[in-house]
Amino acid sequence: MDIITKIILYAGFSGITVFIGGLLGNAFNHHIKKRQVKYEITHTAVAFGGGIILSAVALVLVPKGLEELSLWPMLVSFSLGSVVFFLIDRQLSKSKGKMAQLLAMLMDFVPESIALGALFASDPATGTLLAVFIGLQNLPEAFNSFRDLVLSGFTVKKTLTMLFFLSFAGILGALIGHFFLRDHPDITAHLMVFASGGILFLIFQDIAPEGKMKNHQWGAIGACLGFMIGMIGEKVI
Repeated sequence: MDIITKIILYAGFSGITVFIGGLLGNAFNHHIKKRQVKYEITHTAVAFGGGIILSAVALVLVPKGLEELSLWPMLVSFSLGSVVFFLIDRQLSKSKGKMAQLLAMLMDFVPESIALGALFASDPATGTLLAVFIGLQNLPEAFNSFRDLVLSGFTVKKTLTMLFFLSFAGILGALIGHFFLRDHPDITAHLMVFASGGILFLIFQDIAPEGKMKNHQWGAIGACLGFMIGMIGEKVI
């Protein structure tokens, strides 16, 4: 199997979970009736996704950045990612738009996919691991995006159609990364560290608060399980 086919397959896996997450959100809305059960599952899913993307930062994105970058360039990229994601998140909060949750998901999905494509040429194992991380984190994020979009007025059909086409963004990003960044490991490292800064901001600004439940600890357990999956992936792949 040639490298382009592998990139398309792995990026396709990491992206299709966007659509699968939407389908699960639709099934959840139709078949789970009890409000308390919905509350617990939703918040645990948010925390689970947070644990997975935290493991991506800790086990893949930052370590690869540390390998390629010296201290100050790394700190600049990390800080820039945090500030950029802060400004975007603040603008989304002000606008209170129907697309806010969806855009927040794409904010980490796209740069990670570009890094995935760039990594595959030189480090297929890490590229594969990153694809698994992206796919797993997209699942709970799309699950919650679907519910937010439907609650804000989008029809189920329109929401699922939107998620289906967005699931191919990972393939596009990975191919861009492969063709334009595969010979530039320093730029790829900057992108990964930039994404790390933004993701860490989103975890503590949006994901961790959403995952917390009154009188329940399932949210925190979900985050731990998500991180454990990242640890398993690091060991197995």
